[in-house]
Amino acid sequence: MRNTNFTSFEEIELELMQYNLERKIALEEIKGIKHQIQEDLQPANWLQSGFKIARKLSTVMLLKKLFK
Repeated sequence: MRNTNFTSFEEIELELMQYNLERKIALEEIKGIKHQIQEDLQPANWLQSGFKIARKLSTVMLLKKLFK
């Protein structure tokens, strides 16, 4: 909060509208983050991540065997 001395009700209303807009923007950002987290935690995404890790590990193991 700002320590402001207001000279009119219009200034108060403008600042309240600004705070309201900032609050709405923050809520929309939180909704977006929540949606992204929900997508990241889907089982299909876990399987894709697991396959990527398994593919990398198998490639590394294959390369180790080839260069021994």
